[in-house]
Amino acid sequence: MPDLSSAELDRSLLFGQRAMELMKAYRSSATPRSYAVWYTYVAGLNPQLIDAVKRITAEHGVLADTHVDQLFETYLDGRRLATETERASTGVLAEIEQIMEMLDTALGSTARYGASLQAFSQDLAAPVVNRARVREIVSSLVVTTRDVAANNRTLEARMRESRNEIESLRETLEAVRVESLTDPLTGIGNRKHFEEMLHKAVDHAAVQGQPLCLVVLDIDHFKRFNDLYGHLTGDQVLRLVAMTMRECVEPRTTIARFGGEEFGIILPGSDRREAQEVAEKVRTSVMGRELVKRSTGESLGRITISVGLAVFRRGDTAVSLLERADHCMFTAKRAGRNQVIDDSLPVETMHDVA
Repeated sequence: MPDLSSAELDRSLLFGQRAMELMKAYRSSATPRSYAVWYTYVAGLNPQLIDAVKRITAEHGVLADTHVDQLFETYLDGRRLATETERASTGVLAEIEQIMEMLDTALGSTARYGASLQAFSQDLAAPVVNRARVREIVSSLVVTTRDVAANNRTLEARMRESRNEIESLRETLEAVRVESLTDPLTGIGNRKHFEEMLHKAVDHAAVQGQPLCLVVLDIDHFKRFNDLYGHLTGDQVLRLVAMTMRECVEPRTTIARFGGEEFGIILPGSDRREAQEVAEKVRTSVMGRELVKRSTGESLGRITISVGLAVFRRGDTAVSLLERADHCMFTAKRAGRNQVIDDSLPVETMHDVA
C-alpha cells in the first residue's frame, strides 16, 4: 500500500479528530463501529449514512450504541445481507438433499417391487401351480403393493413440505435482493440499482438499436432548506420528490436516488420528445406540491428541481451518458434553476447559457 501524502495524512487525522469530537458530543461509545460510522460521516463517504445520522440525531439528540449498530450493519457492513443470502441458500441445498434421499428410497422400493412382480410372473408361468402357491403369491403381492403405496404417500407429503419451504426461502432471497437495491429513506432504487440498470439499458440500446434517455434531477437549494427547517423536514422533501417521480413514470421505468438530493430516471425505449415530457411532468408536479410541516401544519412553500436530459448516442457508455445528463442538470442550475435542459444543444452553447 502506498504511503499517504502529507496532505492526505493531515486530512485523515483531521477527520479522525472530528469524528472523536462528534462521538463525545452525541454520547456514542468509543468502539470501532462507532468510530467507523462517525469517520464515514465526517469524510462524506456515504450520502445515505449521512442522511440517516442527521435524521437520528435530530430526532433523539444522541447516537446511542443501538443506533450505531443499526447504521453500521445497514450502510457499512455487507455481511448481514451476505449472511441472509447464505442462510437461505444453505436451506435450499438442504431441502434438495433431503428430497434426493427420499427419491432414492422411493426408487429402491419401486425396483424391489418390480423384482417381486417379475419373480411372481415366473412362478405363475410354471407348468404346474398349486392353489396354495397362488395364494402365497397374491398375499406377497398385496404386502409389497402396500409398502410401495406407503412410500409414495410419504414421498408426496415430503415433496409438498419441501415445496413450501423452498418457496419461503425463495421469498427470503428475493427480499434480501430487493433490500440491497433499495434506498431506505425514499423506498426507490439506490445507487447500486441505478448503476446496474443503466449499464443494462445502455448495452441493450447499443445492441438492439432502440432509443434510450436518461434524466438526472437535483433539488434546488436543498442544503439551505435543510439548514432552515431541519433534517427531518429535508427527509420529507426527499420522499416527496421520490413519490412524485413514482407517480409520473411508467412501471418499466427505473427511478433511483443515487446521491444526497440527486435522482435519476432511466427511460428505455423513449425518444427525446417522450423523455422531455416525462422530465417536464416531474418538474411541474414537484413544483405544484405545497410542503407542510407535519408537527405544526405550517406551510413551508414549494420546492423546485433542476433537470438534465441526455439521449443515447452511438458509442455511448453508461458513464458518458450519465456525465452528459449531469452536465445538462448543472447547466439548468446555472441558468436559473427550476427548468429542464437536454443535450440537443452543443456543449459550447450550454456553457454560454450557464
